[in-house]
Amino acid sequence: MVIVLRDTLEKRGALGQIKARIRAEVFNALDDQSEPRPPLSHENLLINELIREYLEYNKYKYASSVLTAESGQPEVPLDRQFLAKELNIVEDASGKSVPLLYGIISHFLHGGKEESTQNTLPKVSLQHYPKQNLGKPPAERNQK
Repeated sequence: MVIVLRDTLEKRGALGQIKARIRAEVFNALDDQSEPRPPLSHENLLINELIREYLEYNKYKYASSVLTAESGQPEVPLDRQFLAKELNIVEDASGKSVPLLYGIISHFLHGGKEESTQNTLPKVSLQHYPKQNLGKPPAERNQK
């Protein structure tokens, strides 16, 4: 019966959520609260948010919950449009369905050779990343 219960909780994703919450709570309990954290810089806030969006998209819930707890990142994610605007990213339609980090990587791997007079990323496209490929573990993705 214990095995069936564990399998059921695992299939529903509840077991993973419980484990992630326990890890985050253990981290909080072990974290030295007597030494204050340095303030979260604007750049670190943006970087952490890009990473959190990527982690959650790929269902890396444990890593995401620990990142949030350890970094001091706000519990509520930043608005994606705000994040894109702060990073001067203009997305095409295909880019809106995946994390911004995929578009940034795609830009530098496939289209970053264009020079711009501003320090901005041009319109990012994910044409090189088929949707069926994204969100899968790296070992299962099509290798180029």
